[in-house]
Amino acid sequence: MQVFIFGAGYSGKAFAAARPAGATRIVGTTRDEAKFPALQASGIAPLTFGGRSVSGNVINALADTTHLIVSVAPDDAGDPVLAAARETILGAMPRLGWIGYLSTVGVYGDHLGAWIDESTECRPTSARSRRRVEAEQQWLELGRDASLPVAVLRLSGIYGPGRNAFVNLRDGTAKRLIKKDQVFNRIHVSDIAGALWHLAERNLGGVFNVTDDLPAPPQDVVAYAAQVMGVESPPEIPFETAELSPMARSFYGENKRVSNALIRRTGYSFRYPDYRAAFDAMWADGSWAGDAAGARSPIRAS
Repeated sequence: MQVFIFGAGYSGKAFAAARPAGATRIVGTTRDEAKFPALQASGIAPLTFGGRSVSGNVINALADTTHLIVSVAPDDAGDPVLAAARETILGAMPRLGWIGYLSTVGVYGDHLGAWIDESTECRPTSARSRRRVEAEQQWLELGRDASLPVAVLRLSGIYGPGRNAFVNLRDGTAKRLIKKDQVFNRIHVSDIAGALWHLAERNLGGVFNVTDDLPAPPQDVVAYAAQVMGVESPPEIPFETAELSPMARSFYGENKRVSNALIRRTGYSFRYPDYRAAFDAMWADGSWAGDAAGARSPIRAS
C-alpha cells in the first residue's frame, strides 16, 4: 500500500502515526517547506502543493499511489485538488484503488437539535459548508467516472493532543458559553485516523459520519476538563453577550445530534466514543499537551 495525502496536517499526521505494521509508504503535501521536519517525524515523505497545479514530484508520487486521501478545503474557486489533479487521478494513477475525502458535518446545516444520519438532507447555512457539499459531490462523481470507491468522511469538531479543553484551561483561553439547548458532536483525531485506516484497508466507499456518541453542550466539556485537571471551571458567559469571531458565532447557528451508526455497522469501533473517555485517557497518559514535556505544565488562572 502506498498512501498519498493532499493536505497532511493534524489529521494526516495522526493517520501516519497509526499506520499498521508493514511497509506502508505515506507521502503528504504541505504549502510550507518549513513544515517538512514535522511531517518527516510523523513518518510522512513531504512534498509541496500550493493550490492550483501539481509539480513533477507530486505527479511521480501519485503514479505509485494505491490510496489517496484529500484533506484540503475548497475555496471560493472550488476544490483545489480537483482543479490541479483531476486528470492525473483519472489517467495517470494506474495503481489507485481507493479515495478518502475529509469533509465536515457542517454540510447538514441546522436541524434544531434533532438526531441525523447520512440519509438526512444537507442544507448548509454557511458559504464554506455549501462549498463542501459541492466538493463532496465532485469527488463522488470522480469515483463513478473512474470506477473507484470514494469514502466521504464527515467529521465533527476535531480535538486531540495539543488541541483540547485542557490546553485552553492551561492557557487561560477556555470559555463556558451558554446557549440554551445547544449541543455539538466531537471526534478525537485518533478516531479520524482509525476510521481512515478501517475504510482504506477494506476499500470501502460511501458517505460516513465520523463522530462521537455523545453530542453535548460545549460548556459541559470545559467543566469536565476542569474537574479532571482539578482546577476551577471558568464562569458561564451568555452566548448573546460573548465576544466571538463571525466564524465562531456561525457554528452556534447549527444545532444537531449526529449519528455514527453507519460506520459502526462496517465494523469500526471507536477508540474514544465520547469526550469523557478521551479526556480521562489523555490526562492519565499526559498526551493532552501534545508533547511529553508539557504534559504537567502549570495551569494559569482562567
